[in-house]
Amino acid sequence: MIIFGLVLASITGWFISSVAGGGSPFILMPVVGFFLGTAAIPPVITTGMIFGNTQRIFIYWREIDWGLVWWYLPGAIAGACLGAFLFTHAHIEGLSIILGLFLVLSAIAHGFGQNARSFPVKAWYFLPAGFFYALLSGLIGSSGPLLNPFYLNYGLVKEELIATKSAHVLVVHAIKIAAYAIFGAFTLPYLLYGLLIGIAALPGNWLGQIALDKISERRFRQLVVTFILFSGIFMVWQQRQVLVIW
Repeated sequence: MIIFGLVLASITGWFISSVAGGGSPFILMPVVGFFLGTAAIPPVITTGMIFGNTQRIFIYWREIDWGLVWWYLPGAIAGACLGAFLFTHAHIEGLSIILGLFLVLSAIAHGFGQNARSFPVKAWYFLPAGFFYALLSGLIGSSGPLLNPFYLNYGLVKEELIATKSAHVLVVHAIKIAAYAIFGAFTLPYLLYGLLIGIAALPGNWLGQIALDKISERRFRQLVVTFILFSGIFMVWQQRQVLVIW
């Protein structure tokens, strides 16, 4: 039952994330938490993300914007290490709410997908953006589509966005895996379940590639912004008990 549930969630998550610019962690996180417990979410999701995004890099290799990758790397490396360290030493409430509100506001600024861009973005913006993305990803398991507004406003669409984002995410999760292992948050069962999710990503990525090729750039942008909006609402809803305390 556990294996079937994780495989089905992985295929579904990776397919949806191909046509909406992300989403696999949000589908996988509650499933992993249900079957394996909340402590398993960061290491298991991280392992699965490494394999799933490696597949995408091979699929969309020619579409990667390497200029953004080089700007992104320094901040992401520092943020991933710090985030993984803090995850093993502290529990910080409220981060998901802040991130969720940012995503909701970003979707509104994009006119819910009607506007091509909502604010100007230059390549060097991905240095600090990569740091905060990786930091939050290390702390809460996944930062969702935090960088999607930056990709859209920079001008990346469809295969370019998926390819460049996959390269960015792969770096963060590779560092997190090493950090989780060093700081004692990793176990062999977590690794095996993560491998299962990563292998199951292959059919999802394949089906997603077929679907992505058939949709227009405008429709893709609308799907990405819709995903940004619902991700923000979902993240705030998950932390509603914190809002009650506040």
